[in-house]
Amino acid sequence: MSEERSPYDSFLATKRALRHSGGKTLSAEALNSILFAHQRQLTTWALQKGRAALFCDTGLGKTFMQLEWAKQIGERTLILAPLAVAYQTVREGDKLGIEVQYVRSQHHLDMWPHQLIYITNYEMVEHFNPASFGAVILDESSILKSIDGKTRSKLIEMFRATPYRLCCTATPAPNDIAEFANHAEFLGICTREEMLSMFFVHDETGWRLKGHAQNAFYRWMASWAMMVKTPSDIGFSDDGYILPPLSVSPVWIEGDAQKAAAEAGQLFLTGLEGIRGRSVARRVTIADKIAKATAILNASDERWIVWCILNEEGQQLAKLVNDSVLVEGKDSPDSKTQNLISFLEGCHRVLITKASIAGHGLNLQNCHNMMFIGLTDSWEAYYHAIRREWRYGQQSPVNVQIVLSDLEAPILENIQRKEAQALEVGRQMVEAVSGYQQEELGILEFSQNGYHEAEQAGAHYTLLMGDCVERMKELPAESVDFSVFSPPFLSLYVYTDSERDMGNSRNEAEFFEHYGYMLQELYRIGKPGRLTAVHVAQVATKLVTDGHIGLRDFRGKVIAAFEDRGFHYHGDITVDKNPQAQAIRTHAKGLLFKQLRSDASWLRPGLADYILLFRKPGENAVPIHPDISNNEWIEWAHPVWYGIRESDTLHAAEGRAQQDERHVAPLQLGVIKRCIRLWSNPGEMVFSPFAGIGSEGYQAILLGRRFIGIELKESYYNAALKNLEAAVTRTKQGILFSMIPHPTAQGG
Repeated sequence: MSEERSPYDSFLATKRALRHSGGKTLSAEALNSILFAHQRQLTTWALQKGRAALFCDTGLGKTFMQLEWAKQIGERTLILAPLAVAYQTVREGDKLGIEVQYVRSQHHLDMWPHQLIYITNYEMVEHFNPASFGAVILDESSILKSIDGKTRSKLIEMFRATPYRLCCTATPAPNDIAEFANHAEFLGICTREEMLSMFFVHDETGWRLKGHAQNAFYRWMASWAMMVKTPSDIGFSDDGYILPPLSVSPVWIEGDAQKAAAEAGQLFLTGLEGIRGRSVARRVTIADKIAKATAILNASDERWIVWCILNEEGQQLAKLVNDSVLVEGKDSPDSKTQNLISFLEGCHRVLITKASIAGHGLNLQNCHNMMFIGLTDSWEAYYHAIRREWRYGQQSPVNVQIVLSDLEAPILENIQRKEAQALEVGRQMVEAVSGYQQEELGILEFSQNGYHEAEQAGAHYTLLMGDCVERMKELPAESVDFSVFSPPFLSLYVYTDSERDMGNSRNEAEFFEHYGYMLQELYRIGKPGRLTAVHVAQVATKLVTDGHIGLRDFRGKVIAAFEDRGFHYHGDITVDKNPQAQAIRTHAKGLLFKQLRSDASWLRPGLADYILLFRKPGENAVPIHPDISNNEWIEWAHPVWYGIRESDTLHAAEGRAQQDERHVAPLQLGVIKRCIRLWSNPGEMVFSPFAGIGSEGYQAILLGRRFIGIELKESYYNAALKNLEAAVTRTKQGILFSMIPHPTAQGG
């Protein structure tokens, strides 16, 4: 019989940034038997989620999966697809025995009132009332990135209330933040700002994953999106899913460097710098490229796809290449669709078009030859164009030829560099997310992210490693004389990726709920009438993640949290800070000299540190007799503590992990020293639930107190052990303090 989950365990489960199921539960066996095992498993998962994304590589069966999803969800469904893809989807539906009706406006729905599944093109979406549908599917949903911001926002807004939503596309670029954010927002998982604030940090290189956020980000992704390049990525066999050989060959022509230099306004051609240089090189070599391409295409009797960049290239080729059809941007949607379909049905030997028109979604396996007339610097456009032919199910080797002038060699080198980088990063990401996806699919059991506990007792201390809420339960009631600590400050994935880390909270409500579990135990173990000193600071908000620049009253909320758990608010101390040093360190807009000259409405004082004091109700059984003079008390009784050196801390480098986004900022030793001398007696027990690198324990031992501390992060725990032992060595007082009892023992 399994143990009942505690309230704290249940809370931790909600902290894992996962979206719960909101769809329909079916067994994989209940789905169409035509679907392969991995397709049934993914479709079952997407049905259970209700709102999900299938990022599956070309040829893995996204169309089958989305149609079966629509059938089983049982709601009137609208599928949005690129041009000509709708035609292919209708044919795929016939294979499954699922009727899919192509429509172009809301009016057409009245012609088939009993139809469940409709499909239209993205260009037609404004002609439909989203309230008419209980489900929507975005086929080739990466279009969310390529369409303009206004259209994308309208699409997201149109279907915000649609109960069931599915996005299907090939695996996105692994570092494409925009694509992940757009999908998450369309599906109602979270906004772009929420995703960025949870997992990303902005620095001089742009947005990047926080070091400790990687595992959390991948687990979060797996809760709403499946990223699959091969069936084995989710634990299935790759039989039948081996790509055919791919041959990519540049076809070089000699470019006229002198002519290109003249076009660029140069005496000598100095390279293809910027868009202008590339455009010049392309224009001056059009005739030679067309001649070379025409010769190759007309000498072949096989089918070809030709990708152009300029309209002029396509128009000239259409006149010269035998049995060809040209699909241009200026064509009407009907004309584009008809010409693409005519090529698919074998009515033409050569298709001439642009990657922006037919480079997404279409299955063009009826052809295994491809030609690029020059290249742009977009590896993504190049890759997706190749995948129209080079996909699972292709029976022939794929031949790709790139007609280039020698002037454009740097473009090809750039594409090859991007390709190598993208494929390696993509491989790493799929490997990283694979385990979490298999947990989601029920193939693997949920892992605990390597959480483990340890403890060590020294001459004057006991240090525990683990979750402070859990480990505090091992301490006897009313055993602590004085507590002093600095809690985490609402900073996601800065030091660890554990849900047990209080800093890893998505919002204030979640943070203070977690904080409350700690306070409950802190109240239990504290002696009546004794004090707790808590170091806090106000938390700055950021425009990019919070929507405004300002402050959160973290100090006030900590006070409220203590009072809610039964503590009495006893007083506070402001710790003086240097605002100029703060400005240099944080670059806060409100502290900069330039703001003084441009707009002083943004100026604000520097942020002070605070020591908040709380008293546990009851009578203090043992009076405290501080070893301080009257003059010291006059200085320390002041509401502002001056003379605290910000650099007066233990060295933190040895506790910092490579993934840490910030250096650990230990509480100043001078602050800890004053607190311990004022509010505890020699030989008494000092406690910190967030021991960090051991600053509180270090000072407690030097001042003749005993110490118990708890630390979650292993590298900090190890650093704290060294610092506590260093303090023991430094005492050299010849006074034998009582050994600290094991935490489970009774008494103080």
